[in-house]
Formats: sequence, structure tokens, C-alpha cells
Amino acid sequence: MYAITGITGNIGGQLARILQDAHQPVRAVLRDPGKAPAWVQRGFPVAIADIADAAALTQAFAGAEAIFVLVPPIFDPSPGFPEAQAIAASLKSALEKTRPGRVVHLSTIGAQAAESNLLSQHSLIENTLRELSIPVTFLRPGWFLENSSWDVAPARANGVIPSFLQPLNKPVPMVATADIAQTAAALLQETWQGHRVVELEGPERVTPNQIAAAFADLLGRPVKMEAVPRATWEALFSFQGMKNPGPRMRMLDGFNEGWIEFESGEAGSRKGTVTVKTVLKGLIEREAND
Repeated sequence: MYAITGITGNIGGQLARILQDAHQPVRAVLRDPGKAPAWVQRGFPVAIADIADAAALTQAFAGAEAIFVLVPPIFDPSPGFPEAQAIAASLKSALEKTRPGRVVHLSTIGAQAAESNLLSQHSLIENTLRELSIPVTFLRPGWFLENSSWDVAPARANGVIPSFLQPLNKPVPMVATADIAQTAAALLQETWQGHRVVELEGPERVTPNQIAAAFADLLGRPVKMEAVPRATWEALFSFQGMKNPGPRMRMLDGFNEGWIEFESGEAGSRKGTVTVKTVLKGLIEREAND
């Protein structure tokens, strides 16, 4: 049995379907009981557990051969990341008690960075899970190509996309969620000892300008990127409702300055197959159907 957390999201849902198509038994671990009937209808047994509830998580993980851990994103964490610390403690407790044969934890590029930033939440969880004496793979993907879903509306409306990634001609390690799900499915079905890191990006690195060019080609209109001045970020994020924008700003700094990078560099990362144009085409079609 494979227990999948985050199954209602993009990556977890794709992963569950891949395993189901491979005739592997999958248990859906959900936070919201209201979403359970839809998964039961698809043939998945369901367990209800919040990832910060160690007791419920222990029940959800019981008897699982392998577990996929996807922590819900916290975009505006409190200072010191207490939310991530609580989740790490809950996961460690549940995994110590259930002792599955293997665990794949969806972490992030730059989890090894010493500089505190938004992604340090994954660093905290990684460090806690490293205390476990069970096989754990830390899957560290690059920037999600699907983050460009926010770019579809401005690209279509006025052909100008604001970019926090800059310079606009700097290649960024990005990856499609489909590649993440495929890689996670393969890893869950492998056998290994101890702890290991697998870093994943797309077939080639992508610049913001290349994303704009792909949008232009797909939409049939001129599209360009426009860098959002660094000096305006804090006020902008605060206006949008963030209480603690510093970690997000430092994360963006890390990508732009190059200190958020794969531990093994570009040469050491696995490469997916899904292109930026394929992802953007899907995002445009989805927005048109909404």
C-alpha cells in the first residue's frame, strides 16, 4: 500500500493516478473529509489526517509499504517557521511509529542553503526526517513551471508579465509537476538504504524572457516580461496581505543571486522531459475553460 499525502493537489493527484494505472494500491490521505467521496468513487481507500496531527497521521500511515510526503505550502510563515517545526515533529512521530519501508519527501531546490528564506521550511523538515532510521529520499525539484499560471491573465490582457525572477535573461532551473509526479512514482517503487537526495529539473533551464516568448507564440500576440523593482517588493507583498514578507523576498533573492541552486549543480540533477511550452499551453487552455 502506498499512502499519498497532498493527493488533492496537482502533484499528489497525478502521482496517485500514475500508481493506480500501474495497478499499485494507493491510500489517499486527506485533510478535508468533504473531499473523501470523490476519491472513494475513483477507487482509493481514504484516511483523514492533518499533516500536523501526529495521532491522525499515524493511523493514516499504518500498514503502508511506502509513503509520499507533501507538505502544504506556507507562503507567509511566522518568524522562526514554527508551522514547519510542528509539521516536522508530527511527521517524525508518525513515521517512527509506523516505520514504512521507504519514504519520499517532496522537498525543494536549495534546501541545503545556509541563508534563511521561505524554502528553509523544507530544510527544517529534511533535517528532522534525517533523524529517522528508515529509508528516505528527499526529492528536490526546481521552480515549478506551473507557477506561470499567474502569468496567463496579464499575458492575454496586455502582453506584459511582471517578473520577480531577474535578470530577465538569467536561466532558472524549472520543472513541470508532471515530471515531479513521474519521478516520485518511480522513486516510491525503488529499494534503497538510508537517506538520499534526488534533484530534478526540466529538459533545459528557462529564462523569464523565454517564458514570455513562449506565451507570445501560443497566444499569437506580443508578450514581454517586466522586472518588478526589488525596492518595491516589501510594500507590494504587505499590500497583498503578507504579514512576514521577508522569507519570500529572500527566496527570490536566492534564485536571482544564484545561491538557491541544486546541491549537485546542473550537471548532477535529473532531467525531466516536459517542456515549458507544453506546460504553458495547458495553463492557457485551463484558464479558457474556467
